[in-house]
Amino acid sequence: MGLPALVLVHGGGFAADCWEPTVDAIRRADPELKVLTVDLPGRRGKPGDLVTACIDEWVDSVVSDIENAALDDLVIVGHSLAGLIVPGVVTKLGSARVREMILAAAQVPANGSALVDTLPGALSWFARRTAKRKVQKGRSVRPGGLPTALARFVFCNGMTPAQRRFTLARSCQESAPIMIEKVDRSGMPDDVPRTWILTRRDRSAVSMKIQHECIDALGGVQTLVEIDTCHMLMVSEPQRLAEILVQRCRLYE
Repeated sequence: MGLPALVLVHGGGFAADCWEPTVDAIRRADPELKVLTVDLPGRRGKPGDLVTACIDEWVDSVVSDIENAALDDLVIVGHSLAGLIVPGVVTKLGSARVREMILAAAQVPANGSALVDTLPGALSWFARRTAKRKVQKGRSVRPGGLPTALARFVFCNGMTPAQRRFTLARSCQESAPIMIEKVDRSGMPDDVPRTWILTRRDRSAVSMKIQHECIDALGGVQTLVEIDTCHMLMVSEPQRLAEILVQRCRLYE
């Protein structure tokens, strides 16, 4: 049996193109490994209304992309906000198709709670304020995004100037309703191995402390890998991340 495919799901405020440095490194490391990067709805031409978005819709979108790519054997990776989405994808596809779920600096609320329940300090205030404005009385309001200065602070610490420019140029609007929707992981299979990639210098909504809380909320992981870098590890440490992901896929060759 050959290598399973690798499916990469981006986090909040970004699209599939944020993975480009890591995908390039993966192709250098193993040209035979098939990689699928998916856009969540509402960005880069992917149909979807960020004002009315819901988790199930985004889960179905990722599953549809996987089906359209004819991937029957895969390892799936979710970064940041994709911690809301990837468990649902694993539930839909099941352990017969998903060899491993990898979450990187992910936001995983306790089952029955919402993403905003995991956020600290100013980010929690900003997310709740933004979400409340956009859902009250059903008004159609422009989706929110982090101000550039805040995005630079929370996403880009320790990056080179070129990496910061790359990251900020790919920042995009994000859905408010997704942040306050309660998650339901009751059907997630227990027999899909779970790996967590922990970012040690994360200034975003997922500090090391919060990541450990998210791991507990998930029910634990079998493998924990630490990288001494910022939140956007696919940009700041693409070579190291590529090595980790290729290694995880090779376990199932």
